[in-house]
Amino acid sequence: MDADPNLTLSGFDVIEDIKAQVEKKCPGVVSCADLLALAARDSVSFQFQKPLWEVLTGRRDGRVSRISEAMAEIPTPFSNFTTLVQSYARKGLTIHDLVVLSGYTTLNRAYAKFLKTKCRSLSETDTTTVEMDPRSSFNFDNNYYHVLKRNMGLLQSDAALITDKESLKIVNEMLNPLKFFQEFALSMQKAGAIGVLTGNAGEIRKKCYVVN
Repeated sequence: MDADPNLTLSGFDVIEDIKAQVEKKCPGVVSCADLLALAARDSVSFQFQKPLWEVLTGRRDGRVSRISEAMAEIPTPFSNFTTLVQSYARKGLTIHDLVVLSGYTTLNRAYAKFLKTKCRSLSETDTTTVEMDPRSSFNFDNNYYHVLKRNMGLLQSDAALITDKESLKIVNEMLNPLKFFQEFALSMQKAGAIGVLTGNAGEIRKKCYVVN
């Protein structure tokens, strides 16, 4: 959680509360990995009062967590289009998945320190956050793509999505909200199957913030 790409994440206390309740009912059965996958689905599905996609369960938790791996595996805000495509391809994801999954940033925030390369006069501290989609930062929608079309992508990695003909075509398709929700669900299912531990691999953590 301490790696730079994860610093804007929140809600881990909620996951711990859920885990504690689940452990009371069926100890050692439901992994934190499954709880996170379900919570990710439900957090964006809540406004629709129905699940947007099916989450397959049965994951197990890892025993090792390294900042270096997060830094190496997660694209930085300064990534260009080629770097983004390569990063996603290493995980079995396509350009289509890249553009569609980038839509989650409608709910995200960026730390001011990532923006100082674009705005040298920015005086806020490194812990100051900036909304990436100010008009709908509390709603899960496709407004992110309208922002991109106005050349107002906050980070270099956002702006990169309209520098390639294929990705720009997908951005235009995502301007249709129904299309976006459908495609986001499919890409999230693919992403949810990346690097999954099953069988005897890993463990079922008793507490999500620490290995057993």
